[in-house]
Formats: sequence, C-alpha cells, structure tokens
Amino acid sequence: MKSRTLAVLLLLCASALAAPAPEMPRYRWENFTTANGLPNNHVFCVLVNGDRIWAGTDDGLAEYENRVWRVFRQSEGLAHRAVLSLALDPRSGDLWVGTMGGLNRLSAGKFESFTQLNSGLSNDVVYGVAVQGDFVWAATAAGGSRLNTRTGQWSLFNERNSPMHEIWTYAVSAAEDKVYYAVWGGGVVEYDVKSGHWKDYRDPDGENELVLFKDQGLIHDITTSVSYVDKILWVATYFGASRYDGRNWKNYLTKDSGLPSNFMNQVKAVDGSHAWFSTDKGLAYFDGKNWAVYRPALDDKKPEMIVHDENGETYNIAADSAPAHNYVLGVDFQGIDIWVATAKGLSHGIRLQ
Repeated sequence: MKSRTLAVLLLLCASALAAPAPEMPRYRWENFTTANGLPNNHVFCVLVNGDRIWAGTDDGLAEYENRVWRVFRQSEGLAHRAVLSLALDPRSGDLWVGTMGGLNRLSAGKFESFTQLNSGLSNDVVYGVAVQGDFVWAATAAGGSRLNTRTGQWSLFNERNSPMHEIWTYAVSAAEDKVYYAVWGGGVVEYDVKSGHWKDYRDPDGENELVLFKDQGLIHDITTSVSYVDKILWVATYFGASRYDGRNWKNYLTKDSGLPSNFMNQVKAVDGSHAWFSTDKGLAYFDGKNWAVYRPALDDKKPEMIVHDENGETYNIAADSAPAHNYVLGVDFQGIDIWVATAKGLSHGIRLQ
C-alpha cells in the first residue's frame, strides 16, 4: 500500500514539474475559396506586396486588395491560365509570373510575355522565378534561364554548361552572392555570382528510399524547393528537409523532428534559424529548436495545432481555426501574419501571439 501511494505521489510530482509547451506562433485563420472570389481553389503560390496579395491559381492570377478580388487570365495578357510561381522586383514593383505557358512581367498594369518562340526562355513551363538586381532567374522544365533586364540578353543553363544531372529545374532562390536551383532528381546546383562557377550537391548515399548517412549531405536528390537567406540554404525534398550553412548539413525527418510529413512542396526561410515547410500533411514551422504544425486534423478535419519540442515531447494546442487544407504548396509573410497556398483554397493566418 505504501509503495502504491509513493508511486502515485511521484507521478503527481512529475506531472507538476513537466515543462509547459514552448511558446510558438498562434493564428486565427481565414480561408478564401471560389465561394468568395478566388478564381480556382487550387493555389500553386502566393506572394505578398504590402497590402496587396497575389495568388497563382489553376485558373488565373488573382489579386486581393481592400478585401476585393481581381482576376487576370489570358484575355488580359497572361501567358497561361495556370500560374505556378511569382516574384516581385522590389526596385520597380514589377511582378514576374511563371506559368505553364511562359513567363510574364506585369508592369504598370500591362502584361509582357516571354516564351520559347519570342525570347531566350529555355522552356515555357516555368516552375520558379526569382529576381536578383538586374537579373530575373527562371526554373523551367528544360533547365535554368536568366534574363538581363537592362540589356534584354538571355543566358541558358543546362547539362551542357552546368552540373545539372537533370534539366527539370523545380525552383530557384537568388541572393546577392549565390543562386540555387532545386533540380528534380539532380539535387541542388549552386551558382557563385562572383566567380561565375557552378557546383552541385547530391545525396551522398544515392538511395531513393533510405537515408543511410544522416547529416552528411543533402538528404535526397528529388528536390522541390530551395530558400537561401542569411547565407543559409534550406532545401525541401519528397523525402525530408535539409539545412546547409556552407560547411555542415543538418537533415530533418518525421521520425526525429516535428515535421508532419517528409513529402514537401516548399520551404520558405525567415532567416538562418527559422523556416516554414509546406507539406502534404499540413504547414510546419521550425524556430531552430521547436516545431509547430497547423492543419485540419487528418482524421476528423477539426482545427489542430501540434507543438513538438526539442526533447521530443508533443503538445496539442487548442485551435479554433486552421488553414484551408492539409496539402500546402507555398507560403509568404505579411509582417507577423502569414499567407498559405493550399490545394483547396488560400489561407490568411492572423497572428494572435
């Protein structure tokens, strides 16, 4: 009897001393679909420009401002109805739009189209686009393309003049010193702006299904997204995520992190320590130690927020709302708020704390 009482007391003490859940961002979510102005519920990408929100959908480019939607399609000059990627030129305010049928520049309310037929674009399927000073970089289904906006000159990058083992480039991230491409089945390629040299990063074990060498290199060659911020490279793949600081790799998997899934569509870094991951099982946030997941629950679809701390403890946090769908394709930031592109609508996360 005494031993049972002692065990109960110890259990109560342990519960009382248990650490509370780490403080992670909490949001009130509002969701947009075709029911309230979105042209299509499949949202490939989202971009924030001050109070204006741009969403690339399967049926046009959507602009949201002052709680009003405006839609641009081919009749307005869009190259193709399916909008896959967006980038903003911070100097001119021009919007660059990657579509299934070419690259557009929206400037002063007018669309200009670049295709294989009228420009040096390597392929009309533009999965990613990034602006770097005078240059616009595009990730296409047949390699990388770079437009010098001052001279109008195009440069093409593929297996003939870069270490691309495949030419299906899926995303691009450009900074002042480096440019990174996510190459489907070919890992990541890096362009050094100063030297003009290329370098590639591949999965060291070469395995399609297994991770044999943890933290010894890129986690997988099937890369879907790259985000280079504060000289730190983040990589999303269909088999986990990686972070590279120029010397060391760190890999993240569902089995040893708070990622809800190893299947990722995008990674978007805030800085060198904080990043958001768009997965097929919800939106994940990493603060360098702890993780938070925001989604409709996988079983009953009720809103849920899950926190996973650095010690492996998991906490369910009360949530009254959630993003529109678990299949997340991209995010962008509006101050402390966040906008989320999903397969069933566009979501706005309004920061509560």
